[in-house]
Amino acid sequence: MPVGLACAAAPHGSGHLRRSLRICGFVVLAVLVLFAGGFGWFADKVSHMTTPPNPAKADAIIVLTGGQSRLDAAMDLLASGKGQRLLISGVHPSATKRQLQAAMGGDKQLFSCCVDIDRAALDTIGNAEESAKWVENHAYGSIIIVTNNYHMPRSLLEMSRLLHGARLEPYPVVNTNLGNGGWLTKPEALRVLLTEYSKYVLSLARGFLPLRPTPEGVTLAEASAISKN
Repeated sequence: MPVGLACAAAPHGSGHLRRSLRICGFVVLAVLVLFAGGFGWFADKVSHMTTPPNPAKADAIIVLTGGQSRLDAAMDLLASGKGQRLLISGVHPSATKRQLQAAMGGDKQLFSCCVDIDRAALDTIGNAEESAKWVENHAYGSIIIVTNNYHMPRSLLEMSRLLHGARLEPYPVVNTNLGNGGWLTKPEALRVLLTEYSKYVLSLARGFLPLRPTPEGVTLAEASAISKN
């Protein structure tokens, strides 16, 4: 039961009310402390991620759309032989393969032969679902995951739930150096990290509760939807 509902449901006798309010206050404080402590851990972990200078080879590469630097990094990995094929997950439905190739540059022949495009994924959960289908169809055993550093923890969490048999190798793309607590002095970086941490917490919660993202927020999935999963 949410903290607010638990407090509202407390007995309204004078002594009981004071005791219940005190308990609710402790619970709220504990939740805030846990959230703040978790955010500190998350921000520190993300800010210390670095792009591997020479990652080990894998069977394939998956890049999650969200920035030009991610796409460039993934194409460079493919060109250097770090994977046999590349999946670009979450491409806008209107974007053509030719437009993507022009935007990413590189070898046209390599792009034509070895790059697959996923236009179905709309979010990180969708990225994981479509990536799992692609990996299973090609029977890949090891995958390099390319996305920004702040997005990597949640991406790996969602991917690991569906890619049980594959080894996932993170390749974080770092656009801004946030080491040594630099994110504390950059309001925009702080906002991005806080938003991503909140989404990461919800992804963790999905492992215990049947939560389903919606345009209006996060709701409990219906029983019929749960049974399908």
